[in-house]
Amino acid sequence: MNREEIFQQEVRTHLRRNYLAHLVHGLLGQTGFRLLNAPTFIPYYIFELSGSSVVVGLARGLQALGMSLTPIFAASVVEHRRTVLPTGFLVGGMMRVQVLGIALAGFFLPREWNVVAVCGLLGLFGFFLGMQGVIFNTLVSKVIPVERRGFLMGLRNFLAGVTAAGVGRFGGWLIDQNALGNGYASIFLLSFGLTAAGLCALLLVREPDSPTVRAKAAVRQRLRELPALLRGDRAFTFYFVARSLGVAGRMAMPFYILYAGTRFEISGTQLGQLTAVFALSQSTFQLLWGVMADRTGFRATFLLSVALWIVGAALLLQAPAFQWVLVAYAGIAAGLGGFMLSSQNLVLEFGSRENIPMHIAVANSTSEAMGVVGPIAGGLLAATVSYTPVIVMAIVFKVLALAIMLFRVDEPRRRIEMLT
Repeated sequence: MNREEIFQQEVRTHLRRNYLAHLVHGLLGQTGFRLLNAPTFIPYYIFELSGSSVVVGLARGLQALGMSLTPIFAASVVEHRRTVLPTGFLVGGMMRVQVLGIALAGFFLPREWNVVAVCGLLGLFGFFLGMQGVIFNTLVSKVIPVERRGFLMGLRNFLAGVTAAGVGRFGGWLIDQNALGNGYASIFLLSFGLTAAGLCALLLVREPDSPTVRAKAAVRQRLRELPALLRGDRAFTFYFVARSLGVAGRMAMPFYILYAGTRFEISGTQLGQLTAVFALSQSTFQLLWGVMADRTGFRATFLLSVALWIVGAALLLQAPAFQWVLVAYAGIAAGLGGFMLSSQNLVLEFGSRENIPMHIAVANSTSEAMGVVGPIAGGLLAATVSYTPVIVMAIVFKVLALAIMLFRVDEPRRRIEMLT
C-alpha cells in the first residue's frame, strides 16, 4: 500500500477512539471556555472593575489581537510535521495557564491591577488560542472524515452547552454568594479545572502520520506565497472576507449585556440565567447545525445561522421586558454558534491536505484582525454615543457577510465529491 492508503486505513481503524476523544475533549473544554467567552461574565466583571465600556471593548480587542497574530506562525510550525498533536498539547496547556491567571488575579490583586492583569491575560489567551485554532482544526481534518465532522462538532458543542448552562446558573450563584471572597474569580477557577481535564482527553487520540506535508519554510517565505494562494481560489478569498465581516459583527457581543443592563436591573442570578440560556441555545442549535452540515454542507448552515443571529440582535433592541432579553439571547447564541461551527469547518473543504494549515491560518488571522478593531471601536462608540448604534453597526456587518456568502461562494463540498 502507498502512504495515502496506509493513512486512510489508520483513520478508519482509530475512528471510534478518536471520535470519543474529541467528544470528551469538547465536552469539558468547551464547557470551561464558554464561561470565559460567554458575553456575560467577563464583560460584566470588567465593567464592574473599571466602570468603562472602553475597557470592556479593549479587553476583548486584546484577545482578538492575540488570535490574529499567531495563526500563520502556527501554520508554519505544523504544516511540515507529519503529526501535530504534541504541539497541540503544549499550546493548549498555555491557554489554560492564562485562565488560571485570570482566576488568581481576582483573588489576590487589588482592583486597579486586576483590570490590567485580566486584559493582559486575555491577550495572551487569544495569542495561544490563535495557534490552537490552526493546530486543532488540522488534527480534525486528519482523523475525522469530512462527512462525520458536522455531527461530531455539533454533538460536542451540544453536550458542552448543556453542562455549561448548568454551570452558568451555578456561576450566577457563586457571584451572589461572593464565593471564596470573589465570585467571578471562582467561576474562572472552575473554568480552568474543566478545560484542563478536557485537554487530558486528547491523550486518547491516535494520530496517523500525514501522507503528504509541505517542505519546511520560514514564516516570511510563506507570507510571500499568500497572494498566489488567494488568487488560485477566488471562492476561498470571498469565503474569508464573508467570515471576517461576520467576526466584525461580533463587535457588539460584549455590549449586549451592558445594553440590557441599561434597560433592566441585572442581578447575579439573572446573569446566570442569561449565561445558561446562551450556552443551552448555542449548543442545542450547534447539534442541529452539525446534522444539517453533514447533509447539505457548511455553506448552508453559515447562511441560516447568520440570518438567525441578525434576528436575535434586532429583537434585543426591541425587548420590552427581561424575558424578551432571554429570548433574544437564545437567538443570538443559536446564530453565533452556527456561524462559528460553519465558518471554522468550511475552511477545511478548500484546497489540498498540505495547504489546509495555511488556509486555516489565513482565514483565522484575517477574521480575528477584524475582531481587534470591532470591540475597541464598539467601546468608544458606546462611551461617546450609546450601545444602540454598536448593535446596529454589527447587524450591518452580518448582513454584508450573508450577501457575500450567498452570491460569491459556491458549495466547496461539491469539489470534494468530484475528487472522490
